[in-house]
Amino acid sequence: MDLLAKIDSRSARIGVLGLGYVGLPLVIEFCRAGFSVTGFDLDAEKVSMLRQGKSYIRHIDSAMLAAISCPPFLPTTDFSLLQEMDCIIICVPTPLNKNREPDMRYVFNTAQTIGKYLRKGQLVVLESTTYPGTTDQDVRAILEKDGLIAGRDFHLAFSPEREDPNNKDFGLRTIPKVVGGYTPECLAAAIAMYGAIVDRTVPVSSPRVAEAAKLLENIYRSVNIALVNELKMLFDRMEIDVWEVIEAAKTKPFGFQAFYPGPGLGGHCIPIDPFYLTWKAREFEFNTRFIELAGEINTAMPDYVVMKVMKALNAAGKHLRGSKILILGLAYKANVDDDRESPSYRLMEKLEDLGAEVSFNDPCIPVIRPSREYAKYAGRQSQKIDNTFDLILISTAHDEYRDVDFAALNIPVVDTRNVLKSHHPLFFKA
Repeated sequence: MDLLAKIDSRSARIGVLGLGYVGLPLVIEFCRAGFSVTGFDLDAEKVSMLRQGKSYIRHIDSAMLAAISCPPFLPTTDFSLLQEMDCIIICVPTPLNKNREPDMRYVFNTAQTIGKYLRKGQLVVLESTTYPGTTDQDVRAILEKDGLIAGRDFHLAFSPEREDPNNKDFGLRTIPKVVGGYTPECLAAAIAMYGAIVDRTVPVSSPRVAEAAKLLENIYRSVNIALVNELKMLFDRMEIDVWEVIEAAKTKPFGFQAFYPGPGLGGHCIPIDPFYLTWKAREFEFNTRFIELAGEINTAMPDYVVMKVMKALNAAGKHLRGSKILILGLAYKANVDDDRESPSYRLMEKLEDLGAEVSFNDPCIPVIRPSREYAKYAGRQSQKIDNTFDLILISTAHDEYRDVDFAALNIPVVDTRNVLKSHHPLFFKA
């Protein structure tokens, strides 16, 4: 039976590499569609939890995992099982290194692992956000090392993840899936696979177009967020509330889309993805000045927030050095437990470097987990909100914070997310 027939009959075996915020939703949807799914991850603790039916992602509760027990979902650290898969989907991180250059170790190491077990007739799809040319050049070269040829012996495609954790309006099934295949046959195989779990697939002419489309999506957001961040700082000097300006502007039914300022960029997409294209552009002797300017503005926002903290403390007759500060929210967006690239960590680091004693509160993150960049904070526990602190800094707009009576605490509160709707002498917007 060929691959298309296997997909149509739901007898194709699906392998998902990387069981995080991208991989786990894929597992759930493929299982719901009637496929047998094997999930691969290097983290033995994650695999153990999943085998017990326990989720480690807040917006994916354990009941969702329990509902996909039949057909079987097998979480494993045994990558030799890749040879039994018909379709293999790569969902591993693509971070930046210390020099703000693409760190492709996870993708390339994963491709090398797949290459050890690659057999004829398989479909390999990369979902990790990356620069154009990764799939049809770099990954293809790795997979072809042992003699199998992409487009002839196995299928190869790129389909960018479009996950938005805890989005109530759009989920994996309802978000159109862009797909680019190395050959028309590769595209047909990938379209058939994704067509089983999403309402709409969007075929494009090549993996490079699909890779570039994902970068465009996130660069668009980065540039517009940089614009409102810059206007926030300007309007602050002009004593104009940028949030009120945005609310007024978005009443226009055409030609405007609202973006909102914040303490910096977070998540695994917007702070990182634009630099993948900036890095690749150098190969073509092209300077992406617009992208780099947006990056400069967005990465400078924590410094602006720290300045606001200092002013708020000064107004209360206190110095930053020695002050006890409580940061509200470690997650990069409201009501999720995803703290990847969160600006809260940068704020914590900057404030501590200036001598402050910094704690955090986050209803979604009770304990800071180990991370590549901020391993020094691992193990710190969420603290309760009270007036034992000299200042409270709102970094994430979790719903829980909208119910707190901050005025009753009688201490300065610096708000970077427009959580505070009332005016008070101790309330400061940043």
